[in-house]
Amino acid sequence: MSTEEQQGTYVTPGAEYTRDQRYVSTRITADGRDGYPVEPGRYRLVAARACPWANRLVIVRRLLGLEDAISLGLCGPTHDERSWTFDLDPGGRDPVLGIERLREAYDKRVPDYPLGVTVPAIVDERDGALVTNDFAQMSIDLELEWTTYHREGAPDLYPQHLRAEIDEVNARVFTDVNNGVYRAGFAGSQESYDAAYERLFTALDWLTERLTDRRYLVGDTITEADVRLFTTLARFDAVYHGHFKCNRSKLTEMPVLWAYARDLFQTPGFGDTVDFVQIKQHYYIVHADLNPTRIVPAGPDLSGWLTPHGREALGGRPFGDGTPPGPVRDGERVPAGHTPA
Repeated sequence: MSTEEQQGTYVTPGAEYTRDQRYVSTRITADGRDGYPVEPGRYRLVAARACPWANRLVIVRRLLGLEDAISLGLCGPTHDERSWTFDLDPGGRDPVLGIERLREAYDKRVPDYPLGVTVPAIVDERDGALVTNDFAQMSIDLELEWTTYHREGAPDLYPQHLRAEIDEVNARVFTDVNNGVYRAGFAGSQESYDAAYERLFTALDWLTERLTDRRYLVGDTITEADVRLFTTLARFDAVYHGHFKCNRSKLTEMPVLWAYARDLFQTPGFGDTVDFVQIKQHYYIVHADLNPTRIVPAGPDLSGWLTPHGREALGGRPFGDGTPPGPVRDGERVPAGHTPA
């Protein structure tokens, strides 16, 4: 979520949407060079199931088995102009941090924090202050700096020999797809919308071609690249196709990408983190300038997510030499009825 979104101004008439990418970029590293060493039980990942950027971190944490090392706090799907809130927790307070609004953790780090209060964020449980909200670096650091605490059989999501290719794919996916749907949805002019729409579907056509004869985006196992694309595809028909006017085709009308998305959804660690109810509530209620009635649509039908995808025929090993994660922890399961059963 950008600064503009946090302030409640989603569309600037006549202007192209530009995401504010100024983050608190402090890193948690094995050597603690930024003052925050890797230390199990010290940090809390604050996420929201509605947010695609936060969903990435929830997936990576689960795939790597870091549940015992890094606790998870979940904000509700809606917020006001001030901050994400912990309205799903008893008393409306995070049970570990004891705060009602994520802004409280930001202000402890930077008094009167002037930018957007975004998820995901990692907070130091010792003093309740924000450590970082640099979502792209956060997932890489979970993969490379926290290896001592990865579960046995954890996959290598950022293998050394594939990093250059992963970075190249991620750069285009971020610009044209992950952020591309927002550039279309929050466009302030016909020209900026048309340009964003064209770039989005050109990129989706490129991804279709890339994934026609390979099961995963880079290499023959799941990597960071697949995590980053998946969270946008999971929201495509429920939100982006209609709400953001990305309506050349639904995901279900793009056979290769639909099969790829179903393959990942049915892989432990992916679909079991997706809450379609909260996703729709967030976009359709919070973006009141796009949807002034704040009516949340009843559809789409989600049962197709569990249908056979046939991608096994392409080969590939989802977890490489590793193993799938175990069952979702108590207290972290997506509520019944919020995802296909």
